[in-house]
Amino acid sequence: MRYVFLIFILGVIGALSILGPRGGESTRPPLEVFPDMDRMPKYHPQAKSAFFADGRTDRLPVDGTVARGTYYEDEYYGTGKNGETFGKGFPIEVDYDAISRGEERYNIYCTVCHGAAGDGDSITKKYGMLTVANLTDQRLVDYTDGQLYDVVKNGKGLMLGYADRLSVEDRWNVVLYVRALQRVANGSVNDLTPAKREELGL
Repeated sequence: MRYVFLIFILGVIGALSILGPRGGESTRPPLEVFPDMDRMPKYHPQAKSAFFADGRTDRLPVDGTVARGTYYEDEYYGTGKNGETFGKGFPIEVDYDAISRGEERYNIYCTVCHGAAGDGDSITKKYGMLTVANLTDQRLVDYTDGQLYDVVKNGKGLMLGYADRLSVEDRWNVVLYVRALQRVANGSVNDLTPAKREELGL
């Protein structure tokens, strides 16, 4: 029994001498029986690298790389462009549901700056932001549909893009609704069909 007690005491002393007293502070690195890859060599962002010929750790994407979720077989649908040129027309079905969805998204994201009618008469203007575009100006009426889509997606001037908040289809829906606002603001009796003019007595 005496030997068992002696072995136990020596074991405790040995453990304390190796691991140190609990809660104690030491400048020496701790003894790691199972380091679990905590000290694996690694590259830090923007650090130098002797492995690559250009000495950079961060690597450029491979040529032709497309970010996940941004590839569309129809280039015009995803970018508003055909090659380097802004296109015309809508790559979505133009119907009541599309324009209603565009109105809903417009009222959420655009009205605060461009106003409900698209004329720039908005709450932000009342608080001194005087550089908001009037979407019914002829300058913007002359924009192609693809050009308007690009502005919604990427922004322009002080306006930030909405690529992270509006899906591709919703961007086109908003463009469709903006076109409707432009027609309302700049339309005339001559835009009505003869039957509609007769119905209204014009």
